[in-house]
This record gives sequence, C-alpha cells and structure tokens, in this order.
Amino acid sequence: MNTNIPDGEIASSVTLAASSPPKPSLPKLPRRSVTVERPIPYTFDLGHLMVFDPNPLTSTTEAALAANARDGAQALFNQLLTSIPIHSTPSGVLLTLPPPKFPLPREKSLPKKKPLTKWKQFAAKKGIKDKRRDGRRVYDEATGDWVPKWGYKGLKKKADDEWLVEVDEKKERAGKGRGKR
Repeated sequence: MNTNIPDGEIASSVTLAASSPPKPSLPKLPRRSVTVERPIPYTFDLGHLMVFDPNPLTSTTEAALAANARDGAQALFNQLLTSIPIHSTPSGVLLTLPPPKFPLPREKSLPKKKPLTKWKQFAAKKGIKDKRRDGRRVYDEATGDWVPKWGYKGLKKKADDEWLVEVDEKKERAGKGRGKR
C-alpha cells in the first residue's frame, strides 16, 4: 500500500468512482483461435490483399457470414506475417507486398476505336503515308548526345569551324574558274 497518500483521499477517490454512472459494458466474446482450418485451403493474392475461399457457405445468417469473413481476414494476416519479409522502421513496421497474381477487371469497358477521318480514309485508299522525321537527329559520338543533322548546332555545321579541311581534287579542278576556292 502507498504510504504517501492519506487514507481519506483514497476513500474519496473510491467513492467518486463508485458514484459515477456505470459504463455500458459490451458482452465479452470468447477469443477465437489464430489458426484457421478449412476443408479446401484458401488461395491468396497478397499483391491485392485478397483471399479466395472456394468452400461453399453452410449458412447465410449474419453470424455465419461474420465468422466466415473473420476467418478469411485472419488467414490473410497469417499469410502476410509468415510469407513476406517484415522491415521495422522508426515510423512503424513495413511489409513489402509482392506483385499481384490475378488481373483485376476494368471498371469501364475498353474505349471504342475512333473512326478514321475523311483524309485518313483517302490516304489509306491511295497509299499516302505520313512524313517521317526519323533522319532528323544523329548521334554525335564526340559529345555523346543526339544533335540535329542540319540547322542550328547541327552535325554538318562542325565542318565550317575546322581550321583544316580536305579538299576534293576533282571538285577543285572543276570549280577553278568559277568564284570561290
């Protein structure tokens, strides 16, 4: 017994607790087992946190459905805690979920294919293809970057900055009498 508190104060705290209105007490349910045993074992998809129960329902009463849901949730927790690595951090315990096994259906149907425009129908009929700009950029090994083939900062512009340029003799002879060298 604590000797620092006088007997009068202990008695008054007991009487206050006794005089307060009684709290409504919930009926205590018996603790159920943590292990769940079913005739046909569950199938788990831990990526989606899903449990599939192939066992038929014995009853559709509220209590039977609640017990079945509780068993499924307990089996899911058991599977999570036994098969996935657990990491403890200062913010709490973390589980890294594996990728999902089963694909989930879409909420909405797939979008319908858009009809071709008049021009696209005509182009397909005549075999006209869109212009491709595949050859617009070239990989420059010196800088290790993709640069335009021509134009501003183009790869062919680098030849203009060189102090020594090889001259083709045939072009030199042919253009001797005309303008620049």
